[in-house]
Amino acid sequence: MTGSRILVTLTLLATMAVVTACGRRAGLDTPYEAAVQARKDAERAKQPLPPEPEKPVKDKKFILDPLI
Repeated sequence: MTGSRILVTLTLLATMAVVTACGRRAGLDTPYEAAVQARKDAERAKQPLPPEPEKPVKDKKFILDPLI
């Protein structure tokens, strides 16, 4: 009984490790960068273009930013 519990636990841990490793290993895209990339991809594929993204406003510094 104990051997099967250990095996099940190890299998579940291995499965969780594999699932959490899925994804893209790169920096996150801002919504603006994602919209620009979507436009470029649509142009290459000769599909209807999504609306032109608006440039983001300049980010203001906040007093607690250095803590993050």
